[in-house]
Amino acid sequence: GMVLQEPAGAPSPSTEAGGGDDAAAEGRLSRLRWVVLLLFSSYSLCNAFQWIQYGSINNVFVRFYGVSAFAIDWLSMSYMLIYIPLLFPVAWLLDKRGLRLIALAGSALNAMGAWVKLGSLKPHLFPVTVLGQVICGLAQVFILGMPSRIASVWFGSHEVSTACSVAVFGNQLGIAAGFLVPPVLIPNVEDVEKLAYHISIMFFMTAGVASALFILVIIVFKEKPPNPPSRAQASIQSRPTADYSYVESILRLLRNANFVLLMVTYGLNVGCFYALSTLLNRMVIHHYPGEEVNAGRIGLTIVLSGMVGALLSGIWLDKTKTYKQTTLVVYIMSLVGMIVYTFTLSLGHLWVVFVTAGLLGFFMTGYLPLGFEFAAELTYPESEGTSSGLLNVSAQIFGIAFTIGQGQIMDRFGTKAGNLLLCSVLFLGTVMTTFIKADLRRQQANLENEQT
Repeated sequence: GMVLQEPAGAPSPSTEAGGGDDAAAEGRLSRLRWVVLLLFSSYSLCNAFQWIQYGSINNVFVRFYGVSAFAIDWLSMSYMLIYIPLLFPVAWLLDKRGLRLIALAGSALNAMGAWVKLGSLKPHLFPVTVLGQVICGLAQVFILGMPSRIASVWFGSHEVSTACSVAVFGNQLGIAAGFLVPPVLIPNVEDVEKLAYHISIMFFMTAGVASALFILVIIVFKEKPPNPPSRAQASIQSRPTADYSYVESILRLLRNANFVLLMVTYGLNVGCFYALSTLLNRMVIHHYPGEEVNAGRIGLTIVLSGMVGALLSGIWLDKTKTYKQTTLVVYIMSLVGMIVYTFTLSLGHLWVVFVTAGLLGFFMTGYLPLGFEFAAELTYPESEGTSSGLLNVSAQIFGIAFTIGQGQIMDRFGTKAGNLLLCSVLFLGTVMTTFIKADLRRQQANLENEQT
């Protein structure tokens, strides 16, 4: 809509009353917001690519470095392990120092880890590749909790859920690239020298992209727009910093029963996704030997369909604000998708695996932004960085437990038994989701300001 400008220095009556007109609030949205969002999504993509680049060709790296499959699994799980103790210091830093510093740290560490990996191109240098992956895991701590904060600080109330979905989108696209690119760039050849050459191409490309993105963050990424994009954000920004205590904020979140339930159910769902992604290559190769490239494509299918699910979830939430109902439906469909995938994996038809994996991904990955946005609603006016950080800690803890548990069950009893573990976990999460009450505090704040 059109915004009528007041003469300089003449406040409007509605502003004096503490509300401000909706059109005026949305009219002050910064054009830079989409650039900031795209840049964040890009370096998040690069970091997620580095998470799964080993797991998607697990068998090739096992042979190159002469280590066990479990050791290669730990390269993925290291991301999860590092996140757990470092979430709280980084979330505190996000609240105290703001978005720009966190963006600089995340993109810098991501580039540094990529360059360290270039020093691991000989079979005896596995510890160097571990070091590079640990640095990339540190970068992830500065990335995972950002989507809902960027959405709230930069975007208007009518587009905040869509923006959060796009921010999560980048991470998922990175996982998709991590499934697709390594099997194409690194064929499963016998000659170790040729293998090292192919691995070096992937590592050089990653380091170049990560470095370019770091430079762009230095130049482009701003702390916040000139004007608050929504009433809820204006209310937070006008709060005196002395009123805010990080420790008290965490304690308030942990006393919020609805949020604690969401934290557990989010962890169960996303932990299943992490386990499935890490072990996918082993599962597919077990039933379809020699199909490394197709194993990568199945992973790609899971993530791409999930990205569509995530984007549709965000748009749907912005239109309807039905957080509880949407979350529950998506959770139930994730369970259905997992059951179908479990019982069709061993049928011997790759096209069936592609279809069932796509169905599973659409709902399981589509759940990610739903969790962030539902948490932001349930916990307003607490920091989105803290609430989404706690969700991620839950996901990492369950992710490690499920990856180790499912891996051990697969080794002893087969892939079906391992997948049944994830089915039972998703069933438990679905039941728990029904007990979350839709206490939409952020929506209430926007409505109250509108009435004022």
